[in-house]
Amino acid sequence: MYKLNVKSHFSSAHKLVGYNGPCKNLHGHNWKVRIGILCEETDEIGLTIDFGLIKEDLNEIIEKFDHTLLNDLDYFQNCNPTSENIARFIFQELSLKIDGEGCRLSEVEICESENTSVVYFE
Repeated sequence: MYKLNVKSHFSSAHKLVGYNGPCKNLHGHNWKVRIGILCEETDEIGLTIDFGLIKEDLNEIIEKFDHTLLNDLDYFQNCNPTSENIARFIFQELSLKIDGEGCRLSEVEICESENTSVVYFE
């Protein structure tokens, strides 16, 4: 079994509705994203899955978030754009592209600062 990690990032703003603290106000983050993919075996040349293809799929999803106010996006009309909900959204979207042929998305980690992160997995 192999575990591949791919990282990316995006910048965006959000505010947490119903939160009693400073994050209720509009503020921004330089979010970091790490995904983990589990693969059972390699192909005939020793690869599990092409890193380039994974990066394309991940960046296609997170470009929807980059330089936006997350609260304005359709997905966050019924939930706060928390790190937890961002991680779940990326997981749900990306697993549709990656899962299959001996590989599956195992986790999505979102860091909103150098000291805090959340990992979503199923």
